[in-house]
Amino acid sequence: MKRRAFLRLAGGGAAWPLAVRAQQAQPTRRVGILMSTAETDPLEISSVTAFTTELAKLGWIQGKNLDLSVRWGAADPQRMTANAEELVSLQTEVILAKGATVPSAHKATTTIPVVFVSLPDPIVQPLVGSFSKPVGNITGFTTYEHGLVGKRLSLLRDLSPQTGRVLYLRSRQSGVATQSLLERLVEDARAANLNVTDAPAQSATDVDNAIQAFAAAGPNGGLLAAFDAFTLIHREAIVGMAARFRLPAVYPSRNFAGKGGLCSYGFDQNQQFREAASYVSRILSGARPGDLPVQTPTKFELLLNLKTAKALDLAISPTLLAAADEVIE
Repeated sequence: MKRRAFLRLAGGGAAWPLAVRAQQAQPTRRVGILMSTAETDPLEISSVTAFTTELAKLGWIQGKNLDLSVRWGAADPQRMTANAEELVSLQTEVILAKGATVPSAHKATTTIPVVFVSLPDPIVQPLVGSFSKPVGNITGFTTYEHGLVGKRLSLLRDLSPQTGRVLYLRSRQSGVATQSLLERLVEDARAANLNVTDAPAQSATDVDNAIQAFAAAGPNGGLLAAFDAFTLIHREAIVGMAARFRLPAVYPSRNFAGKGGLCSYGFDQNQQFREAASYVSRILSGARPGDLPVQTPTKFELLLNLKTAKALDLAISPTLLAAADEVIE
């Protein structure tokens, strides 16, 4: 073989694997997740899985071109703050923040894009300015709780027509969002001739004391639970106390009905995490939070637990049964 031809072949042979390696090599992108609940919660883990599975469908795969870090807040504000600061220090490129962790993310960074999920409207508005064209570094998916409060109250009355009093169980640390929702609940209850007892709590003991005191105050009581990290973490205790004192209850998510709660009505959290994955993917591909409008839930779920209804001697109407997305027997 002539020397010139040999050099061409040798050069091409050396360049080919380099070109392949360059084509295969992809920069690793850093994404962080801030969860407000505990890492032992299987239902919350399923939401994280829904997010990562959707990201993989969009081409972002852990260990290949994605470095994903998850931090769990366990309903502890100090821990949530520390988690947000840690993700910022890791030079995370996008943060997915659930519910109560969003203010911590907002305080920790004004430059890293934040996509939120499960956040009530009253908190969203001051953070983003405009739903259609968010300002700053934050956008995402709200819970639209204002519209759901009245619906849950109506469901409670449908399930137990004799209900005349309602206990509203919530986190003591919920802040302005819960205050706004409480005002809306009181207005709706007044229109339906119902009295509302507000029950802010920060421990399992608070839950026990609030439900016992409410049940002792008289008959015809019912229970509504707010959608926040505290009630989610303590859902088994809440459901158990409601059963013990025979209180019909409507809860904000399937996490409660699956634990023996009578009824739940709320948005599909896993679906919202999947939708958030599309926003994170678009940001990783160059979009800005301001390009992505804040969205309200597109899918709601009604779950009924017939075993619990039977224990409470409640007859579920055929109309309500037909409307349910899932019936637990």
